[in-house]
Amino acid sequence: MGLNVIMMGPPGAGKGTQAGQFARERGLPKISTGDILREAIKDQNPTALAAKAHMDRGELVDDGMIIAIVADRLRKPDVKSGFVLDGFPRTVAQARALDELMERLGLGPLIVVDVAVPDAELVRRLADRRICSACGMNAGPQDGNACTACGGQLVQRTDDDRSVVLERLKVYQQSTTPVLEYYRDRPTFRVVNGAQTPERVAFDLNARIDDAAAARR
Repeated sequence: MGLNVIMMGPPGAGKGTQAGQFARERGLPKISTGDILREAIKDQNPTALAAKAHMDRGELVDDGMIIAIVADRLRKPDVKSGFVLDGFPRTVAQARALDELMERLGLGPLIVVDVAVPDAELVRRLADRRICSACGMNAGPQDGNACTACGGQLVQRTDDDRSVVLERLKVYQQSTTPVLEYYRDRPTFRVVNGAQTPERVAFDLNARIDDAAAARR
């Protein structure tokens, strides 16, 4: 039975980093909608190309397109032992479609982990985050004013401004709270305190996922 994990959490919670680390340690593919889309566009997938056309016009990509792109990715042989999903599902419709897809493909149950961090901590983290103006590398306040990779100037990301961050968190809560409620009563749903050190979050994450894996049997 595959270890199929959905990693959820608000912007700044560190779920992407944790998802990548967990996937590497367990030998599982980390799947994000952005990665899927880039890969599918490279492969000239018609659905992905249509989705890119919507995004290029500044339009939202509808659930049907995103679901179709994820479905194509989950049909690849490397997910048979499991996967870590980051950034999907974002709506209840996507969550329901994913359940149907998992059953249809015989991939087994989902383990859902919510990396929870208070809003005040998220605002602080995102306000401290920096990006290199030359190469685009992400950095934290401890890295000073120069990029450690190329020496370029570190600047605040435009979407990390306090007012923008608060709006992003509001949108996340409005869109994702129903998804969390959709999963909350399942025996494989777990919450991890993301306001700890990254090392402690990783430890708790592994423990919660192993516990949820045991509960599904």
